[in-house]
Amino acid sequence: MQHFVPISLNCKNKICCIVGGGRIAERKVKGLMESGAFITVISPNITPDLQVLADHKQLHWVNRVYREGDLQGAFLVYAATDRRDVNDTVAHEAGQRGILVNVADRSEEADFITPGIIRRGRLTISVSTAGAGPAVTSEITSALDTLFGREYEPYLDFMYDMRQAIKRIVSSPQQRAKLLRRLASSGILEQIRRQEFTAWTQEEIDTWIAQNQEE
Repeated sequence: MQHFVPISLNCKNKICCIVGGGRIAERKVKGLMESGAFITVISPNITPDLQVLADHKQLHWVNRVYREGDLQGAFLVYAATDRRDVNDTVAHEAGQRGILVNVADRSEEADFITPGIIRRGRLTISVSTAGAGPAVTSEITSALDTLFGREYEPYLDFMYDMRQAIKRIVSSPQQRAKLLRRLASSGILEQIRRQEFTAWTQEEIDTWIAQNQEE
């Protein structure tokens, strides 16, 4: 079994190419939409959803079949057509140019795979089943989607703001760690889940830090 190294790529302002215009290509595009990438789709035909994105200038559509040289300047590429020979040619050019490539339905020939994703603001959970299939990945992703509800987005924003305040006020790394552990076990997440939480004022933040430093 092949194991991939889990990483998160910064695609902002980088060219990401998808060769193909069907449902698989559509999923790849939608996975890139929030990344800040410059998305290029190369295909003579695209799905209605991709057409809408192209019409709204959210991607660049090259309305023709793939040609060698189309990947010049790309950061990564998805070979997502329904033709094995085209996908092979795309993968070959990507390899020649040192471009990261994902080959649809053949993870063993890819430089990277795109896992199932759950996003809750600052929280990103990825699910990969090492080739067991998209249905299994979708099932596990759905279970995690229920487990990690929408309350995690405001919770992590709160924890981030508190961490910044603690770093600003407290110089000792040991004290910082103690305060963050205490904060994580303080029940804030449950308060948010029950819609009983009110955002803390700066005065309340400073008071909490001062009181908990003394204990």
